Amino acid sequence: MIDLTRAAEFTAPAPGEGTHWVEHLRVHALSLGTYSIPAGAVDDQEPHTEDEVYVVVSGRGAFEGGGQRVQVRPGTTLFVPAEEEHRFVDVTEDLAVVVVFAPPEGSLADGAD
Repeated sequence: MIDLTRAAEFTAPAPGEGTHWVEHLRVHALSLGTYSIPAGAVDDQEPHTEDEVYVVVSGRGAFEGGGQRVQVRPGTTLFVPAEEEHRFVDVTEDLAVVVVFAPPEGSLADGAD
């Protein structure tokens, strides 16, 4: 059965707010959210304990992870393994990114499955 009660709408950051993360869905196997990074903002995220997939919906910039740097734009899809240092850099156009964590974000931080 589909559960739409957990759905949430995308919300962009307020002007001058910086990065903005919103979780929209959390189930046993994964969590999904949106991450917004205004042009020129610093992405100061830390490595996560779960695998992660990013899909860039809008904006432009670069992404650094795993010793590599790639340009990102709408349609760019990135996989980041758990515990890998990574971040968006040189954001030249406001980024809106769909983020999927598997298992759900933070669920392995305390050693739980």
